[in-house]
Amino acid sequence: MSGILSLMLIVPLVAAIACLFVSANQARWIALGATLVDLVLGGVLWANFEIGGPQWQFVEHYPNLFGAFGWSLGIDGFALLLIMLSVFLMPICIGASWEAITKRVQEYMAAFLITEVLMIGTFAAQDIFLFYVFFEAGLIPMFLIIGIWGGANRIYASYKFFLYTLLGSVLMLIAMMYMTITAGTTSIPELMAYDFPAGVQTWLWLAFFASFAVKMPMWPVHTWLPDAHVQAPTAGSVILAGVLLKLGGYGFLRFSLPMFPEASAQLIWLVFGLSCIAVVVTSLIALVQSDMKKLIAYSSVAHMAIVTLGLFTFNRQGIEGAMMVMLGHGLVSGALFLCVGVIYDRLHTREIDRYGGLAINMPKYAILFMLFTMASVGLPGTSNFVGELLALMGTYQVSTLATLIATTGIILGAGYMLYLYRRVVFGDLTKDDVKAMPDLNKREMALLAPIAAAVLWMGVYPESFLAPMRADVATLLARIERARPAGDSLPTPGNPAAAKAAHAPEHKSAEHGAAH
Repeated sequence: MSGILSLMLIVPLVAAIACLFVSANQARWIALGATLVDLVLGGVLWANFEIGGPQWQFVEHYPNLFGAFGWSLGIDGFALLLIMLSVFLMPICIGASWEAITKRVQEYMAAFLITEVLMIGTFAAQDIFLFYVFFEAGLIPMFLIIGIWGGANRIYASYKFFLYTLLGSVLMLIAMMYMTITAGTTSIPELMAYDFPAGVQTWLWLAFFASFAVKMPMWPVHTWLPDAHVQAPTAGSVILAGVLLKLGGYGFLRFSLPMFPEASAQLIWLVFGLSCIAVVVTSLIALVQSDMKKLIAYSSVAHMAIVTLGLFTFNRQGIEGAMMVMLGHGLVSGALFLCVGVIYDRLHTREIDRYGGLAINMPKYAILFMLFTMASVGLPGTSNFVGELLALMGTYQVSTLATLIATTGIILGAGYMLYLYRRVVFGDLTKDDVKAMPDLNKREMALLAPIAAAVLWMGVYPESFLAPMRADVATLLARIERARPAGDSLPTPGNPAAAKAAHAPEHKSAEHGAAH
């Protein structure tokens, strides 16, 4: 299977170039065909991924291809799942743009295909500078998608998005240059095993944090996200919430934790503090929104805060939970933006108060919208429940206070999502233009049904998503175990196994301190 990752990059790249030289309708079909080919290749990748096999699979390595850095690709379980999320959502985005985008269709489809190339490249890159190129270049097509095909205030939103995300990344590039000079390699797997001095780790960690925190986005550098979502076309919002927000979480998992374990433990208070503020503050802001897209955008910030909590727990439940929330949120928030797009196409407004009583004349829409609303809240049997439960269980082992605050965010989440659903779908159908809105057509059903199936699959049988990353979580834990902070959770009285587990990290940290 050597070369499959390069093939997954070449297919959308060639299609993107082809889109620029054909008619609008042909560009749509080329884009759809290329994204479906990549989805099939993604299925082949998953089917041939050896669970419990070597950590890095499908490796391609051509050193010194670009002088300073080489063409080096390979994936582990984390990258596999995020690549699958990307290739799954891409054909749905093309389908969502089929009728909505009528101007400069060729360039629009090309921009989306380039976005797919850069997302897959980011997750598959095994050279630190190759990763940086893919990671940063992802800004460009998204900047164009918002700036050209966005709403009335699109120029402001696209520049804000671009400047926010670019600023943090300059510091990351400087840190990368220092790391490669110190370690003498640009290989990510080798850097993950390299021990940087504890004093230097803090500065490197902060440099990477500046970039990843904006991408997540963490409070207080999240303010670009609501503007970008509101102005972006529907498909732009789907891919922004579905995949691009996950680049920050992937960065923490791939760089911050394994490369700087001591700094991660030392600055855990910063991550937990910002995450707890984000969960509560953005949930309260979401409660008072009148624009549907803005409400879902703020809910994304709250969900990503649970991801950052889980990632920095230094235990299996937290890290697996964070990954599951990333995947679940990618599906659910993408679906919610599609649901908003469906009614926006009919009435051309996102104001919540303009709707009401849609259950009467759009029953299919009401059922699917309810499923995604419940999944966002974390209803058992849906994708987000598994991830949120695991992430909070992991967080509880480290900080009971952070868990308490994060759990209030889930309660507030139920408040704003159910409040949104009640105002849009229930109530009296009094407005004539709302009465005239037709139910979902075949194209819209074809877009929403696969996501609904995936959301239920994740909720009912999470093992198929947990299995590919289990060995990688174990590898990561073995690497960061030495820096694991002692949690403040007390064992259950009368449970000797829990008492023993609670004291284990303390002994380890005491031994580690004695060794130093």
